[in-house]
Amino acid sequence: METPVTFGVAPERARSWLLVPATQPEAFATAAASEVDAVILDIEDAVAPHAKPAARDAVVAWLEAGNSAWVRINDATTPFWADDLEALSGLRGLAGIMLAKTESGGQVDATAARVTAGTRILALVESAVGLEATPEIARAQSTFRLAFGSGDFRRDTGMSDEPLAMAYPRSRLVVSSRAARLPGPIDGPTLTANDSILARDSALTVSMGMTGKLCMHAEQAPVVNRVLAPAPGDVTWADEVIDMLGIDGVHVKDGSDLPRLAKALKIREAAGIFGITAENNPA
Repeated sequence: METPVTFGVAPERARSWLLVPATQPEAFATAAASEVDAVILDIEDAVAPHAKPAARDAVVAWLEAGNSAWVRINDATTPFWADDLEALSGLRGLAGIMLAKTESGGQVDATAARVTAGTRILALVESAVGLEATPEIARAQSTFRLAFGSGDFRRDTGMSDEPLAMAYPRSRLVVSSRAARLPGPIDGPTLTANDSILARDSALTVSMGMTGKLCMHAEQAPVVNRVLAPAPGDVTWADEVIDMLGIDGVHVKDGSDLPRLAKALKIREAAGIFGITAENNPA
């Protein structure tokens, strides 16, 4: 029996989400032992229709062996959806479900009704219909977090991957998440293996208000995790602001102080979660 793997970052704060084809069970343990915050075993896009039963069985076997992962299941309009949920329901190692091609809150609720109560559901938005329904999807009772299937979205709409073209869908996911009191959404993946491009794309993710990013390779996790966490310099700035204004705002003097303090407190909280220290603190 393989040694169970657990993750140190809670899923509501997870930055790097690694998609692993379920047709490669030999890669499951390696992925889980990497630096990613969360692993998603993929039995949807990564698996041809004829191979789905075997891939699903491989996922179930790995989870039953005491391991833990998220699973991307097939969308609710396919016959595979019900089979996926029947196989996964009740598995202790199931961290949660990513629902592919989510296009309504009803699909999220129907998914939740077929699995163990309380199972977390990531709603993956991948189409124009899904994007327009994002507020409804975000407010569905069982939605845990939103994710952006940027590649399929571009194929559906004909839009390019330029930041300006993708600004609206990203913003809509961010605003809908905030309005529904969900954690920040998870951005789509960067397909290149170039670290500079990945860092640039991850910085864009942060600038749009998204707090996670899908990964196609485990090697992408260190860059994504670094960029989607506060830098040591940010922590230094936050500490200075909190020292000056007081953690409870007792020294606030004008209207600009409260937003600065709120930002500083968020940075300090994130730094504690991700183990980031101030640049003048080598500990």
